[in-house]
Amino acid sequence: MPNHLEDGAAILVDKPSGWTSFDVVNKLRWELKRKTGIKRYKVGHAGTLDPLATGLLIICIGKYTKLADQYQAQDKTYEGVIRLFRTTPTYDAEQEPDCYYPYQRLTKQQLNEAAGSLTGMISQLPPMYSAIKKNGVPLYRHARRGKEVAREPRRVNISSFTLSTMDLPDVHFEVGCSKGTYIRSLAYDYGRVLQTGAYLHRLRRTSIGRYSVEQAYDITSIINQIEALD
Repeated sequence: MPNHLEDGAAILVDKPSGWTSFDVVNKLRWELKRKTGIKRYKVGHAGTLDPLATGLLIICIGKYTKLADQYQAQDKTYEGVIRLFRTTPTYDAEQEPDCYYPYQRLTKQQLNEAAGSLTGMISQLPPMYSAIKKNGVPLYRHARRGKEVAREPRRVNISSFTLSTMDLPDVHFEVGCSKGTYIRSLAYDYGRVLQTGAYLHRLRRTSIGRYSVEQAYDITSIINQIEALD
């Protein structure tokens, strides 16, 4: 993290689970305002991570907020766990399973072939629990009212979808993908291909373009560095 922020900065954050992306933005904005006395501090993020997800989040400060779209447009990589034989309304672990499927033995070949069928340019339906707007209203608001509305599928590129540990019902994976990809939807589609149901049990973003989570700071370290600014 730079020692001076007059010209802005891009800070690589390792987002913890339970924080929304806006929680991180608001926390750092408050800390910067408290330290510098500047009431209006431009702070934004370049690419949302779901609350339960961890990993790389790029925070843009000052003039660097103009570059947020450029960071967000870059390809991303993730690692995580897909849990089979059940689905949830949110496609992840935020809600309890609402449907269970009979357990069945699956071979490594079947699991790998299902992942392979979801690589390349694919059509993906965003989850109802998402911030995409329909007639000016975020989809998640419709979902919380128990209403399902039509969503437009989007074309995304899954450059890689590889499996590592396969310990059913859990399958550990790594994915490389383009902007706009919902890994939750990918997990749901994976269960659909296998005809077993599935949801995203755990997710961590490991890179955005050339930036790696290994270069990122945790929230406490960033706050300490803000406190040490001249």
